[in-house]
Amino acid sequence: MRHTCSAPGDRDAPISAQPPGREGEILTLDGLSVRYGSGPSSLRALDKVSLSLPRGGALGVVGESGSGKSTLAMTLMGLLAGSARVDGGRAVFEGEDLYALSPAGWAGMRGRRIGLVFQDPFTALNPAKTIAHQLTEPLVLHRGLSETAARAEARRLLDEVGISDPDAMLSAYPHALSGGMKQRALIAAALAGDPDLLILDEPTTALDVTIEAQILDLLEALRAERQLSMIFISHNLGVIARVVDEVCVLYAGQVVETAPKAEIFAAPRHPYTKGLLASMPRLGAPRARLETIPGRLPDLTNPPEGCRFAARCPFAEDRCAAPQPMVSVGPGRESRCWKAVALGATPWTSAETAAPARARTVAADAPPALRADGVSKRFRRAGGVRVRIDRSGAIPVPRIGHSTFNAVDAVSLTVKAGETVGLVGESGCGKSTLARCLIRLIEPDGGAIALNGRDILKGRAADRRTIARTAQFVFQNPDSSLNPRKTVRQILARPLALLGEERPGTMDQRVERLLDMVRLSRAYMDRYPHEMSGGEKQRIGIARVLAAEPKFVICDEAVSALDVSVQASILNLLADLRDELGLAYLFISHDLSVVRHIADRVAVMYRGGIVEVGPASALGTPGHHPYTEALLSAVPSLDSRGAERMRLAGTVSAPGDGITGCRFADRCPRKIGPVCDTQAPPWRTGPEGVRFECHHTADALAG
Repeated sequence: MRHTCSAPGDRDAPISAQPPGREGEILTLDGLSVRYGSGPSSLRALDKVSLSLPRGGALGVVGESGSGKSTLAMTLMGLLAGSARVDGGRAVFEGEDLYALSPAGWAGMRGRRIGLVFQDPFTALNPAKTIAHQLTEPLVLHRGLSETAARAEARRLLDEVGISDPDAMLSAYPHALSGGMKQRALIAAALAGDPDLLILDEPTTALDVTIEAQILDLLEALRAERQLSMIFISHNLGVIARVVDEVCVLYAGQVVETAPKAEIFAAPRHPYTKGLLASMPRLGAPRARLETIPGRLPDLTNPPEGCRFAARCPFAEDRCAAPQPMVSVGPGRESRCWKAVALGATPWTSAETAAPARARTVAADAPPALRADGVSKRFRRAGGVRVRIDRSGAIPVPRIGHSTFNAVDAVSLTVKAGETVGLVGESGCGKSTLARCLIRLIEPDGGAIALNGRDILKGRAADRRTIARTAQFVFQNPDSSLNPRKTVRQILARPLALLGEERPGTMDQRVERLLDMVRLSRAYMDRYPHEMSGGEKQRIGIARVLAAEPKFVICDEAVSALDVSVQASILNLLADLRDELGLAYLFISHDLSVVRHIADRVAVMYRGGIVEVGPASALGTPGHHPYTEALLSAVPSLDSRGAERMRLAGTVSAPGDGITGCRFADRCPRKIGPVCDTQAPPWRTGPEGVRFECHHTADALAG
């Protein structure tokens, strides 16, 4: 199996007069270029990209946001919008030049022979239509099936992608489905046309680690059973290592490196690839500051003539100002760097390399920034209306009741001043509900919550402005949490005006100090959110939080939407602010590698309750709650061999209104017997001070 990613124009090879498809290859790109806009403000999003994909092969495409990954996917689907256009080269699929097709030809190609799975199932599925309607429509359109036959085929497709109750799924609307179920429905829709090539654009970014692992298992099985060819686009290098054969690295619209996955992850040759890999937090690595890639992508309306990465590269020399062709660095490997061979074993280096890791010690007698005792929150279950007959009186009377579930079930948690506590668990386990209860964005039904020693459920401390001065929230997506019509100056001045008493300095001076805290220049004051990168927008979100001078900060998936290099810089910033300002964090994430890197302690949540608490340094060592063990086994690794994964049946949804035994019993692969269903498990102490709730002893689980 062979993949190549290169730019033949670099070698002055003319584009052939005939489509350059080769025997055994399902897709060939020959010098493909895509331009957005026209005139001096136009930019080339793809610049002379060439690749060939064998039938049945899987190619991973990686790179930062803005590198051209999604443009490549949209180009191959003929979905370029607005002023975007193919500016040169060819895309040949099974001997047909895609950009010589008529509109009718594209209609027969798109969805029927080339399928696409989008990143976000929440926006890709139509909320106003049932899953049956969204699956039968392509079956009728592309395969000419009758409505009856299409529904039967839709049911078969849902069964193929692992839906346990296809009939119920067909009748459901997207809002009634979990994230994993939505993504499976999207994959089923992409398979409806029985395509030969499946393009997946960040298909697991919004999923938690166990659902992500299930989707990757599904894709591997579908590829083997259907002989599917796949292009898998992602910024998660661990996911890429799991599902592809070879990797193509894009930077600023150009291919900069290509190699088999094992070789590129073991010994990257291009400096950009080295930087991406060095930025990754890893479960088994010693805890230290993460490496970062300084700067940002070049302006593609006026890109440099030489190496596009030179301005960010620690190895750059004068010669890098000249155009860089792809050079061979071994069998089946190419790199767009004249120093690629010489840099073979040289590690990435940045300003973070020289910065010593800060010693992390949280004093045993440090006061709690947050103390929560027995916090509970119940919600009505969707569709949970039930009728019972009340026979307490002389005449039986029907009563309407609602089935409920404990989203947060008597949770107790302490976060000390200057401490970071990680909170992990699958989507739906109650993490975000708990976080919102802790600062009364949602009113808890019971329990006690103290911030800086003051009970925020009683008295004057319950005032929302008082809470806001003590505790703040960093949201997941800065694109939706920042007002697009306000400048940075206005965004940061608003909380200062609303929450701050009169303080020395003008408003502009106070905004400047906030920008200094998050390591942004004062030139950003008059920028709007759309003029900033994702990492810069998240820094503004953090600066807005700091305006209240809080002591306790909740970070809810604050880095999950960011590229790995940007994620590293934000994690370093959060650690610095914690140490400089004495902040306490509750850090919520589905990425256990990130949590292990930044947290001092980790709490594992399942079905509304905490099932394990322990030092973050213990993650990855033997002796965990079976649920934690399952989470750890699902973490994708750059070592594609990895350890055998613990696969969980069922879902995180609670089986009934109440839990009498272990809350994990119905999914636990280490279940002892009826005792797990009927008796609440005791708390046990394992190695390194880990405490967990289980009928198994610590020694049994460690073994």
